[in-house]
Amino acid sequence: MYATFWALVPALVAIALALITKEVYSSLFIGITVGALFYSGFSFEGTVLHIFQDGIVGVLTDSYNVGILVFLVILGTMVALMNKAGGSAAFGQWASKHIKTRVGAQLATILLGVLIFIDDYFNCLTVGSVMRPVTDKHKISRAKLAYLIDATAAPVCIIAPISSWAAAVSGFVEGEDGLALFVRAIPFNYYAILTIVMMVGMALLKVEFGSMALHEKNAANGDLFTTAERPYANQSQENAEESKGKVIDLLIPIISLVICCVIGMIYTGGFFEGTDFVTAFSQSDASVGLALGSFFGFLITIVLYLVRRVLPFRKCMECLPEGFKAMVPAILILTFAWTLKAMTDSLGAKEYVAGMMESAAGGLLAFLPAIIFLVGCFLAFATGTSWGTFGILIPIVVAVFSGTNEQLMIISISACMAGAVCGDHCSPISDTTIMASAGAQCEHVNHVSTQLPYAVVAAAVSFVSYIFAGFVKNPVICLIIAIALMIGVLFVLRQRQLKSSDTTES
Repeated sequence: MYATFWALVPALVAIALALITKEVYSSLFIGITVGALFYSGFSFEGTVLHIFQDGIVGVLTDSYNVGILVFLVILGTMVALMNKAGGSAAFGQWASKHIKTRVGAQLATILLGVLIFIDDYFNCLTVGSVMRPVTDKHKISRAKLAYLIDATAAPVCIIAPISSWAAAVSGFVEGEDGLALFVRAIPFNYYAILTIVMMVGMALLKVEFGSMALHEKNAANGDLFTTAERPYANQSQENAEESKGKVIDLLIPIISLVICCVIGMIYTGGFFEGTDFVTAFSQSDASVGLALGSFFGFLITIVLYLVRRVLPFRKCMECLPEGFKAMVPAILILTFAWTLKAMTDSLGAKEYVAGMMESAAGGLLAFLPAIIFLVGCFLAFATGTSWGTFGILIPIVVAVFSGTNEQLMIISISACMAGAVCGDHCSPISDTTIMASAGAQCEHVNHVSTQLPYAVVAAAVSFVSYIFAGFVKNPVICLIIAIALMIGVLFVLRQRQLKSSDTTES
């Protein structure tokens, strides 16, 4: 079964079960078990050892993964602190006076998501904690908030030259100037750009479709969750102490967090040892940098609240277990998702896809960017990791095109990144998708099922755009065509929505 289609079956089983049963924990574990059975040749002892020794224990002893979990727990604690201090409630009250409409609330969420381009994990949880009171006030469903968060996390990071994602991509391009290639690939990164265009367009045109339309209709009538599962429904009410909190009790912690995380990341890249800023960012360790940055942001927040006498020290410390508890669902799903990736890796998923790509490279070169985009989508969807997809596909693309067709190499690298982000965006086992659910405090399967139709529309337009790009190769002309196609699709969807509402009324 090694390096064959069977290597992707465990992930496909987990995804299918999650979408059918609406229960993510057992679905992931069954997928893990299938992978372990394949690996061990259906031996009972080998299966159990592979699940726990190589899988769960293995991923939880990986220093990068532990750093991300530390970052998650500290962020959860800071969210609990800001809620308890009343900062979130104060910001919600301030925003409700200045943001008057549902459109304004959605655009403000998108803008904040675009501004926090450093890291997708950081983006998801920060935007969620800041904008949740505002979107709740304007009766925007938690599923729509989760979509707005998710669609401004990875898609923004993958077109920001100063981000942990740019650093990762640069590291996968061997024998070339990775950061320069990344910058040149930005205009061809259609999925990321078109997702942002689609979000803004849908907010302005008031377009909703698929199951999201039902969630938004119910939210307008006061039900922000639609389904019975609402794991965080009462959390903000339990934590809020609105009496002393002001807007600065939210803004200063958030700004401190941003600054400290940037400093933490460039510190791990050797900035304070003489390395220039861009190089330090490109070779930073995102896990350690974010853990360090969030810790110092946490300390600054506690000092601020003690000096302002918003919270006594004892209540600040009470937020530690509260923040941890709030992140337990995300931590559990992340751990299972990492374990599932370990199962597919042990079955040779990377080698299988690499072989497929190399055999396809000799075909029609102009269509290769579109093909690479589809392969990236499928691989990231099945494995739940965009970075792993970069690691598999980008070296192959560089090997195929390096020294022969540089412009097509740049378009194809961009197609790798766009496909990886698209698949990651759609996948229920993606860590970014899980983080977006946690940030919006939305039931995870609700987020996945409502987001999928939107992501598929952006992916379809991106696929067509890559076919154009393979022949035209001009970044400006191709980008104009792609954006025009996306806007045209949005107007068609709006006309369909108006017709269906007219039919319902009649």
